[in-house]
Amino acid sequence: MSAIAALKADLEGLQIEDNPQIVRQKSRDFFWYSPVLKQQLEDVTADLVVTPKSEAEVIRVLKACYAAGVAVTTRGAGTGNYGQAMPLSRGVVLNLAEMTAVRDIRPGSVVAEAGAIIADIDAAARAHSNQELRMHPSTYRTATIGGFIAGGSGGVGSINWGGLRDLGNVIRLRVITMEAEPQVLEMTGDDLQKVMHAYGTNGVITEVEMPLTAAYDWVDVLVGFDDFMDAAVFSDELANLDGLLVKNIAPIAAPVPHDYFLRHRKFIRRDQSVAVLMVAPFAMPAFEAFVARQAKGEVLYRSDRASEEDRTRLPPAYELAWNHTTLRGLRVDPSITYLQVLYPFPDQIERVRTMHELFGDEVPAHLEYVRFDGNITCFGLPIVRYTSEARLNEIIRLHEDNGCPIFNPHRYTLEEGGMKRTDAVQLAFKKQADPKGLLNPGKMIAWENPDYDFSSDQVFLFPGLQQA
Repeated sequence: MSAIAALKADLEGLQIEDNPQIVRQKSRDFFWYSPVLKQQLEDVTADLVVTPKSEAEVIRVLKACYAAGVAVTTRGAGTGNYGQAMPLSRGVVLNLAEMTAVRDIRPGSVVAEAGAIIADIDAAARAHSNQELRMHPSTYRTATIGGFIAGGSGGVGSINWGGLRDLGNVIRLRVITMEAEPQVLEMTGDDLQKVMHAYGTNGVITEVEMPLTAAYDWVDVLVGFDDFMDAAVFSDELANLDGLLVKNIAPIAAPVPHDYFLRHRKFIRRDQSVAVLMVAPFAMPAFEAFVARQAKGEVLYRSDRASEEDRTRLPPAYELAWNHTTLRGLRVDPSITYLQVLYPFPDQIERVRTMHELFGDEVPAHLEYVRFDGNITCFGLPIVRYTSEARLNEIIRLHEDNGCPIFNPHRYTLEEGGMKRTDAVQLAFKKQADPKGLLNPGKMIAWENPDYDFSSDQVFLFPGLQQA
């Protein structure tokens, strides 16, 4: 009997899927944002999908897979963009989509199972006490909270609260190890860094406790500009207004808003750059005064004055921002891709200007304003009109030569995505929590190849992926 057949017998009574088409579907995320990853990961699939309904069932799966020596890759909703949830060594996809309970809501915090959809957590918190999560990805309506913590870094709300990595933005995680007798760990404080943004390589998150803040019926606003740098300067100044509450600020260069935001197109000229904003309702009079001072910006749309038809028909502003900008672009032009850039404080505007002038329409600019290490600056998620991997790498090099670090979304390992070095804390914890290296193999270079030279230009290719 094969290891997989024996495993199925051992897990009898659990929800198991072995239909090859469904297993393949559940083995994929949004890796196809990258033409490089699309080529590398297209054929990746697991052997089984197991969907536990409780923490006890998670423990049962991990214990059985440990005994059988079968790899386990944990999956939320599969909305990650760089192969975080793809099983490079086949084995089991541990699908947490049915662990969705919102267990407790208190002033300032919420406890939920890892498979809970972020929008559902907010809906429960709003109904309970008019609270909401501090931040969320643009995939708010489909992403799970556990997947966001394991694979994300920040998003809508980061203009006020920074990123997930910042102390206080995650309160507690409940994590299961992969050992002969799996342990249940309650992690808080600095211990959280061991498993956050680790792609599930060193523990399975089953429950989260997250901070909440006051909820508002945010007003979606589009402000148009004849010149992108005017949109960037406007956004930078808005982000630095201490008393005006916003939740997202995203200036995007023409012709992207007109060409890709199809349902908003009637409001936007093709030569207009647009700042996509979310503003608190009580802050709208102050916002109007700020726009009037600028003279260069024109309010194209605001949801609080929109027709009922438009409010029903149009996607929310957060689904025009972050990686939804790229997603909308891919639906129009499947040949494009994107990058993730940091424009370091305090020279963010000049660095943006340099890159915008250097690349023009080959790399249309898209900025997201954030609080980063206590300062207001911007990340970039620019569109790249892709021609070849060699040119993509040259665009990356030119950004970094100009002082704009790239968090490379065309790599599936933790280190190559931005760290370019070993995370000693995460590696040490993996040695304790996953001694056989069965959790999401291939995503942590430091485990697979301790001698890897991060200063070289070589690309790490996991041997299990070559076999797949």
